[in-house]
Amino acid sequence: MNLPNRITFLRVLLIPIFVILMVIDFPWGTFNFGCVLIPVSEFIGTIIFIIASTTDWIDGHYARKYNLVTNLGKFLDPLADKLLVSSAFIILVEQGMAPSWIVIIIISREFAVTGLRLILAGGGEVVAANMLGKIKTWTQIIAIVALLLKNVPFSYANFPFADLALYVATFFTLWSGIDYFVKNKHVFTNSK
Repeated sequence: MNLPNRITFLRVLLIPIFVILMVIDFPWGTFNFGCVLIPVSEFIGTIIFIIASTTDWIDGHYARKYNLVTNLGKFLDPLADKLLVSSAFIILVEQGMAPSWIVIIIISREFAVTGLRLILAGGGEVVAANMLGKIKTWTQIIAIVALLLKNVPFSYANFPFADLALYVATFFTLWSGIDYFVKNKHVFTNSK
């Protein structure tokens, strides 16, 4: 359990704190951003989501820089990402801030890629996330943060940044999923 893996594990531990802050109506008041009200507990939850998301970059950077890449890290890092992002998207559906069909596409892609990773691992292949997968993750995180913040500060200009970010994230989610299966189609074509 090296430092990058501990940072990844911290990300997993932050998920239930994020969820609790987002789903329980704590009587801590609200922030008023123009015509947008954000409950303090949800704002704190969003900050925790941002911190947890940032650890994804920190652990990966540290692991590569100091040659601390492990199979545990290759497994745990994408799992932590999927748990964090899936939790956030489910909360956004519950709050009526994201359409369920988009979240179904995003979570289905995560299950499909995880299944493919398991098949590859069974054959002795451990595949780290590629650049397209990283773009997918960051577009999802940007969309989630924009939605959790109820489109502030773009709401002042009446610009639907959060909605556009969600569609961009959906596009990269589909593209990276298709790319992942195309690059690893040998799993299915070589099977007996």
